[in-house]
Amino acid sequence: MKDLLISERLNQESVREYVYRLLKTNITNLTLPPGQNISEKEIADLLNVSRTPVREAFIKLAQEHLLDIVPQKGTYVSLIDTDQVEESKFARETLEKEVIQQACVDFPKEKLFQLQSYIALQELCVKEENYLQFFELDEKMHGTIFKGCKKGRIWFMLQQMNAHYNRVRILNLSVGYDWEELLHQHKLLVRAISEKDSDLARKTIDLHLNKVVVDLEVLRKEYGHYFVPPKPTS
Repeated sequence: MKDLLISERLNQESVREYVYRLLKTNITNLTLPPGQNISEKEIADLLNVSRTPVREAFIKLAQEHLLDIVPQKGTYVSLIDTDQVEESKFARETLEKEVIQQACVDFPKEKLFQLQSYIALQELCVKEENYLQFFELDEKMHGTIFKGCKKGRIWFMLQQMNAHYNRVRILNLSVGYDWEELLHQHKLLVRAISEKDSDLARKTIDLHLNKVVVDLEVLRKEYGHYFVPPKPTS
């Protein structure tokens, strides 16, 4: 728990919102790994806040299936649920394929410049092996594509259901799988938007978003204790 990544509280952010955001970030980036026991008192003491906003944040995270609150036993970071990973992938794949096609028809120049900047920064992340920053830039890049197509609220909606999906992506990056491949796919997406090449965009986004399915099989074998056990087949 001492290794919790702690950021500054944002302007106009309530204590409950701050605790919720901080805990969700640490759960998503696996600083709080699946199965980890956490307590209201420990978090409250660490952040120097009362236990009430921590309890409220715990309840909200439990509603999002990121914490398991077990009466008389304790609170645990939820194991990664592959059904939720698949559901999130389906939603994102369905929507982003359409958005990327729109981006190839009309996309603001300033947003395209942002995408190109993110690519340059991701190249640096690969050299420095900074997977958390790589992930953050990945999120900013895809979010910028949605916002450039005036679909920012759809991106926000997707983010509300992507936590289990994102934990798989973070786990994949943390063990060093295919950074170069991901970067190459990002470059192809930006090129497709720049050159208005909808065929290249469609092929690339299909490979890019389905990569998690292949990665998931490998990760489950190596990190089975992070995942909800598969249901027995009858």
